[in-house]
Amino acid sequence: MPVKKSVKNPPKTIRQTVSFKAPAHAIYDALMDSQKHARFTGAPAKIGREVGGSFSAHGGYIQGENLELVPDKKIVQTWRAAEWKAGEESTVTYALETTENGTRLNFTHRNVPGRHAESVKLGWKTYYWAPLKKMLKE
Repeated sequence: MPVKKSVKNPPKTIRQTVSFKAPAHAIYDALMDSQKHARFTGAPAKIGREVGGSFSAHGGYIQGENLELVPDKKIVQTWRAAEWKAGEESTVTYALETTENGTRLNFTHRNVPGRHAESVKLGWKTYYWAPLKKMLKE
């Protein structure tokens, strides 16, 4: 049975654009390789590398499934946090674009439960983009 959506606090869409001084392959690989993902987030990750494959990140706190994978260009996944209510599921899209100085990541996170949107928005910046940039510089 689908979860009733709150009229007062409807689901949100988060959009972020991040520039990296690294090739698209390095970013794609860091997001899709279990060991590299764990290295930059500092938490265990298990990531299937095929469409329909499941993933978990941050020691199982985040779980989902790969919906679309275009190597070095695009990743689309379902995405769910442990404390979300049953039936609440969102979709993330990582679109990688080669630029003169590296790669631009156009990120979209759709259907985030409204009550979690601000913390999720900050979480991407704190737990993904900043440490990923740091790891790619090493």
